[in-house]
Amino acid sequence: MKPTSARISQLAFLALFLILFVQTEYRGHDEINAAVNAFFRADPLVLFSYLLAAKTWSWLLLPALLMVVATLLLGRFFCGWICPLGTVLDLVTPKKRTRRPIAVLKGNLKYWLLLPILAAALFNLNLAGLLDPMAILLRGVTFFLYPLLGLGAREGWVGLYRLLGERRDAVAPAYELLHTYLLPFRETLYPLAAFSALALLAIIALEQFEERNWCRNLCPLGTLLGWLGRFSLFKRIPVGLCSDCGKCRELCPTTFDRDLLAKEECILCMECQLHCPHQRISFRLTPGRTGAGPLLPERRVLLGSMATGLLLAIPARFRPPEKGLRLLRPPGVRNEDEFLNKCVRCGECMKVCLKNALYPAAWQAGMEGIYTPLVVPRLGYCEYNCTLCGQVCPTGAIPKLPASIKQREVIGKAVFDKNHCLPFAKRIDCMVCEEHCPIPSKAIRTREVEVLGLDGVRKKVKEPYVVEEICNGCGICENVCPLETKAGIEVFAVTNRTPIAESPGGEAEAGSGLGYQ
Repeated sequence: MKPTSARISQLAFLALFLILFVQTEYRGHDEINAAVNAFFRADPLVLFSYLLAAKTWSWLLLPALLMVVATLLLGRFFCGWICPLGTVLDLVTPKKRTRRPIAVLKGNLKYWLLLPILAAALFNLNLAGLLDPMAILLRGVTFFLYPLLGLGAREGWVGLYRLLGERRDAVAPAYELLHTYLLPFRETLYPLAAFSALALLAIIALEQFEERNWCRNLCPLGTLLGWLGRFSLFKRIPVGLCSDCGKCRELCPTTFDRDLLAKEECILCMECQLHCPHQRISFRLTPGRTGAGPLLPERRVLLGSMATGLLLAIPARFRPPEKGLRLLRPPGVRNEDEFLNKCVRCGECMKVCLKNALYPAAWQAGMEGIYTPLVVPRLGYCEYNCTLCGQVCPTGAIPKLPASIKQREVIGKAVFDKNHCLPFAKRIDCMVCEEHCPIPSKAIRTREVEVLGLDGVRKKVKEPYVVEEICNGCGICENVCPLETKAGIEVFAVTNRTPIAESPGGEAEAGSGLGYQ
C-alpha cells in the first residue's frame, strides 16, 4: 500500500480531476468557473513545448512554472502524488511485484520520445499533447468513455422505465439529477475515439509486464520532471542500500531493476521509508547533489533527437491543399501556425461545444494538426452567443473573448452551391438558411428574381445570397440545410480571419482583405 499521505493525495487529485472533468460541460450556464484545464496549466511539458514553439510567454501557464520550481526543490513528486494517470495505473495494478520488463522499453527510449518533442517544438512543431499523460487520459475519457457512459445510462434508464411501467414517474427525478450533474449534455460520436481509447488501454496493459511501466520507460512528462528533479535538495537518506535485506528494492515502483533510487526515477512515493524493517530511511532537505548519478542520455541520443525533431517538423508543414478549404478553426483563431504552436490537443473545447460543432482533426491539417479542433458545420454549428471553448482552452490557443467580440470573429465564409441549393437547382423557394442566420442584420438574404422553371414556365423565385461583409462563418446555414446529403450552402475557410467590425450605425462590416483559400 502507498503511504497514507501519498495515497490520500493521489485519490484526492484524481477525484479533483474527475470533478473538474464533469464540470467542464454545458450545465445551463454561460460561464465555466472551474475546468479540468487547471491540470494542463500546471503541466511543465505543456509549458516547455509552448515556450519553444510559440516563443512567447502566457500567464495562463504560471501554475506550470510554479510546478517547475517545486520540482527543482522537492524532486519528481508530481508523478507519485498528483498525476491522475499515475493514480489510475496504481489502482489497476493488482499487486506490487517485480515483473520482467519489456526489453524494447528498456534503455533510452523515453529520451527518444521527450527530446524529439522538445526539438520539434523548437522548430515550431508542437506535438507534446500527443504523448502528454493528462492529454492521453482526457482524450480517452472525453472521446470514448464519457459518451459511452452517457449512452449506457440513457439506454439503461429506458429499460428501467419499460420495466416500471406506470410507476416510472417515481424515479424520473433521479435521472434528471444524473443528467444535470453527471451525464454528458449531448450524445456525440467523435472521430479518433477508438484510437484514443486504445492508446489509454495500451498504457494500462503495460502494467501487466512491469509496475509503472509507462512512467518509467515512456512518459515524456515524467522524463522531464526527472531531469528537473536531479537538482532537488530533497534526498533519501541513506542514498543507497543500507543492508543486505533488499526490502526497499522490492518495494520501489520505479527503480528496482536500475540504480536504487536514482533521483530522476524516484517519484517520492516513500514506500521504502514506510516499510523499512530497520526504520533507517528518511527524506530530508540536504544541500549538494549527492546521489544524482551521471546525466543521461548520451550525446548521440541528444544529437539524434534534435535531428529527429527537425525531420518531424519539415514534412508536418505540408497540408493536403484540397482539405485547406474546409479547415475551419474555432472562433478567435486567426493564424493557423500560431494556433498549432499553442494547442495542447486536450479535447476540452470539443467537449464543451454547445452545438456539437468541434471535432478532432485526423489528417485535414496534416500530421501536425492531429487531434486539433475543427468546425464541421454539417454536424454542428458555432452558437452565436456561446464562448465556452475559449473559456476552457488551457493555453489560449482559442482566445477567451466576450460574447460581443466573439460574435464578430470570422471562422469562414458561406458560399452557395448552385448545383444543389433548391432555389438555384430546382427553381423553388427555400429560406431555411436565411431564417436561421443569427446575425441581427442577416448575413443571408433573399431577393425575388424571375427564372425559367424546370417545366419551361417563367416564375418568380426567392433567390438567396450571402452578404459576405457580415458573414462570420458560424455554419448554422450549412447545418440546417434541408438537403439530406451535400448541403446547398457550405462554409469555406478564408485566408484572412480579420474580425467583422461595427459601423457607427451598428451595422456589422467586414475587415479588409478577406479572401478564400
